[in-house]
Amino acid sequence: SPQVQPFLPQWLAQPKLLQKRIRDNLVPITDVPGIHPRLLKKLQMNGIESFFPVQAEVIPAILQSASNGFLMGQGGYRPKDICVSAPTGSGKTLSFVIPIVQVLLDRVVCQVRALVVLPTKELAQQVSKVFNIYTDGTGLKVVLITGQKSFAKEQEMLVQKKVTGYCSLADIVVATPGRLTDHISQTPGFSLMQLRFLIVDEADRMIDDMHQNCLNQIVKAAFQVENDSGSNMLFQRTKPGPITAASSCYPQIPLQKLLFSATLTQDPEKLQQLDLFQPRLFTSVYSEKKTLGDGTETEQETNKKYTLPEGLSQCYVPCDLNSKPLLLLHFMLAMKFTRVLCFTNSREASHRLFLLIQAFGGVTVAEFSSRLPPNERQRTMKEFEQGKIQLLISTDATARGIDVKGVNYVINYDAPQFIRTYIHRVGRTARAGKMGVAFSLVLRIQERRFLRMLKDAGIQDIKKHPVKGNSLKPLVQQYEEALCKLEKTVK
Repeated sequence: SPQVQPFLPQWLAQPKLLQKRIRDNLVPITDVPGIHPRLLKKLQMNGIESFFPVQAEVIPAILQSASNGFLMGQGGYRPKDICVSAPTGSGKTLSFVIPIVQVLLDRVVCQVRALVVLPTKELAQQVSKVFNIYTDGTGLKVVLITGQKSFAKEQEMLVQKKVTGYCSLADIVVATPGRLTDHISQTPGFSLMQLRFLIVDEADRMIDDMHQNCLNQIVKAAFQVENDSGSNMLFQRTKPGPITAASSCYPQIPLQKLLFSATLTQDPEKLQQLDLFQPRLFTSVYSEKKTLGDGTETEQETNKKYTLPEGLSQCYVPCDLNSKPLLLLHFMLAMKFTRVLCFTNSREASHRLFLLIQAFGGVTVAEFSSRLPPNERQRTMKEFEQGKIQLLISTDATARGIDVKGVNYVINYDAPQFIRTYIHRVGRTARAGKMGVAFSLVLRIQERRFLRMLKDAGIQDIKKHPVKGNSLKPLVQQYEEALCKLEKTVK
C-alpha cells in the first residue's frame, strides 16, 4: 500500500536548499554581507577565510532578523524562527555564534540574551569554547552550565546579589537541559525575561529525549511576568499572535528560536511542540532525483533508505524492564558471548549497568564513557580489541563514528529511539565483510514502534528471539545480591 505522507506545512515542503558539496561551494567571508569588521578580523585570526554553504546562508538570515537590535522588527514584526538541517561537520556552530555575538556587541546592560541548549556536556563545552573565541575582548560574558561545577559555584557565575537586587553576570549561557532547569527553578535572580535568542542544537535529540519539558520551562521563564515592583513593565512580553493594543504599547524583545540539527525531524506533530513562529527551514538534506530517459523521475533511496553490513544478523528480544540486566548476564554467562559492545541511552544508565555487572562478577566488563579521560578510553579500546575485555558498555555519544576492531555482538540494552541511532550502533559489528550479530532488548511497550521504525527504513530481516523466563531464574539470587551490594556502594 502506498504510504500516506503526513501533510507537510509549507515551510517544510519548500525549504531553502543548501549546497551539499561543501568544498566546491565555499564563500569568502568578505562576500557575506553585514558582518562586523571586528568579527571578520577575528575569523581571519582563527584562520577562517571562507564560509561553508550553511554559514553563508544562515549568518545573514539571523543578522537580518535582528536588524533592529533586540526589539521587534519594523512595523512590530517578530523575527521568524529559523531551522537548519545540515550534517555534522558542516559548520552549524559558527553559523549561530557569529551573528549572535554581533547582535549583542552593542548591548549596554548585561542580561541573559542568548541561551544555547545542547544534549551533552561535551557538545556544550565545544560550543562555549567557540563563543569564548569570538567574544574575547568584547566585554560579553559567556557562562557554561553543565553540572561540572557545583550548583552553588554555577549560581555565583550566573548572578550577583547587590543592594539594589540581582544582576546578571552572563550575556550568553551555554547549558545542558538538566542543569539549566535546576537554575530556572532554584537560582534567585536568574532571569530569562530579556532572552532574545534560544538556540537548540541537535534539536532532534532535544525534542525526542525527555527534554521537551526543559524547552517548555525555558519558554515559560522567558514569558514570565515580573510581579515584584513592576519595574520591568516596560519590556512586558506577549506571546506571538496578532498585534493588539496591549502587545504594541511596549517596545518588546521578541524571543527567536534557532534550531540546528543533523537530521531535523520531518514529523509535523513533533515540530508543533516547539511552537515555532513562521519558521524558515534551511536544509542540505534532500535526495537528488535521477531522471530516466523517458522523463520520469526515480528516487533510488525510497525502499532501501539505509544499507546495513552484508554479514549482519539482527534479532530482537521482547522483555520487561526488570529482566534486561538478567538477559545481558544470560547472554554473557550462559550463551558465552564474547567481544560484546553494549549500548545504553545515557551516561548514567551506562555507568550503573557497568557497576551492576561488575558487582555480579564473572564477566570482564568495562565502560566506555565521556566520564573517562581520553587516554583511559584508548586503553579500554585496546584491551577490548585484544579480547581482554568481553563486554564494553557505551553511550552513543562516545561510540559515534569509532571503528572498533573485532566486535562479535552489538547489544542494544536500551532500544534506540531513532533509526539513525540503530543503524549507527549495529554497524559497529560485521565490519569489512565479517559476520556479526545485533540483539536489541525491546520493552513490550516499545515493540510496535521499534518494528515500525525498522520497517519504514526498509529493514525487514530482523528476527524475534524470545528468551524464556526459566533460563533467567538461575541468575536471580546472585543478581539480587549484586543489587544490594550496589546500593551500598552508591550510598
